[in-house]
Amino acid sequence: MVVPLRSAQPLRSAQVSASGARSADAMPAEGLAADAVLSTLGRHVLVDGFDLVCDLAMSRGSVLVDARDGRRYLDLYSFFASAPLGINPPDLVNDAGFVARLGRVAVNKPANPDVATVAYAEFVRTFARVLGDPQLPHLFFVEGGALAVENALKCAFDWKSRHNAAHGRPAALGRRVLHLRNAFHGRSGYTLSVTNTDPVKTERFPVFDWPRIDCPAMMFPCVGPALDAVIAAERVALGQAEAAFAAHPHDIACFLAEPIQSEGGDNHLRAEFLAAMAALCRRHDALFVLDEVQTGVGATGSAWAYQQLGLRPDVVAFGKKVQLGGVMAGRRVDEVADNVFRVPGRINSTWGGGLVDMVRATRILEIIEAQGLMARAGELGVGMLAGLTELAARHSRLLRNPRGRGLLCAVDLPGSAVRDEVLRRLRVREGVLALPAGERAIRFRPALTVSAEQLAAGIAALGRVLDGLPGGGLDGLGGSDGPGGLDRPDGPGGPDGGSS
Repeated sequence: MVVPLRSAQPLRSAQVSASGARSADAMPAEGLAADAVLSTLGRHVLVDGFDLVCDLAMSRGSVLVDARDGRRYLDLYSFFASAPLGINPPDLVNDAGFVARLGRVAVNKPANPDVATVAYAEFVRTFARVLGDPQLPHLFFVEGGALAVENALKCAFDWKSRHNAAHGRPAALGRRVLHLRNAFHGRSGYTLSVTNTDPVKTERFPVFDWPRIDCPAMMFPCVGPALDAVIAAERVALGQAEAAFAAHPHDIACFLAEPIQSEGGDNHLRAEFLAAMAALCRRHDALFVLDEVQTGVGATGSAWAYQQLGLRPDVVAFGKKVQLGGVMAGRRVDEVADNVFRVPGRINSTWGGGLVDMVRATRILEIIEAQGLMARAGELGVGMLAGLTELAARHSRLLRNPRGRGLLCAVDLPGSAVRDEVLRRLRVREGVLALPAGERAIRFRPALTVSAEQLAAGIAALGRVLDGLPGGGLDGLGGSDGPGGLDRPDGPGGPDGGSS
């Protein structure tokens, strides 16, 4: 059944009632009412997210409930693709043993790299079984995707320096990262030098001048002239990569890429191009590193997107759906015996990812495995992409380039102004949460547990928004939300302009 987005049935008896009674989360024991949440936060922190106070008691699955008024939102963003089972998944909240175990662990926060626990070992064992790659046996855990990429780069720097020394070259070389335009890899120290999407995220921060090549993104349907164009763009990018290796002999430690550039525009890359880049890396003794922070853990229909593309990375960074960040490594990394996974102290952190997140992740991965949610994401994605493709055919002046792999789907609009207005109307008028990507794309990041009916409801809502745009959506944007709209527009830089 399609989830109703306006006249919701009660999720629990404590939901907002006709008499105006609030849920327990709307009026918690400490006395802060939901209506005061954003103003309370705004006194001390930048409040630029969705105009929504999430009711942690009433929200469920792919439906977020606003604690202020009980309005329900169809969640097709899932906390930037970090909630694999949605919010309050029944297999977690109704498992008394799991909830008790999580509570016991939450009392403390041990330093995982230094003090072993049963819970830590259970997580590592489960991760290796559900997500592991036998060719990438080394694991490292840290808090967050940016630090995952950061440590993947440190692995490459260390490897290249030692590889140079072993072959009679200066150990001081190996300090550069070859990467793509339109990439987003995080906002930490090294990752700022490879992130190059919205300048707001990087300008005025010191960055390294590392070699950057074009991103030969596919346009869909990728056949005929569109295929010829992307192949030509790939030749240019490969030539730029060759030139970078020639300009910086023995100084490029790795090539870093997302299999699908997410924040940068949901740009898909052909397997042939990435395989050619991997071959270049082998020829020039650089590691082939993939950032699967957003594409990993089943979203594309397999554990990792690189598996569908037939790639053999040396290092993979992950995060989001895993509930913590980390690195898998192997292959050429082990050509250097004293790599960072064997020499103590080369890479480390106090908590090594956080034990509470590991306990939650263990149960999440067990559920993903038991219910076949990764394969299911691939199957649902076929229908989702078909729906977006049909919608694009009906709105050919507005929607173009429908694309997707599994549940990671996106469409393009003519420009950022119309894209941002469509996102705003989706949220305000239709109660659907989605994300921007790049200059003109809308990206969808539903949970692995989303239903086909919910996906269809989201696509139908997008169709209604497009139908209602003035002037066919190419002019006259803005104005009133009209009947039924919430009079709480987002300010500049709000959720329709954020990223992760």
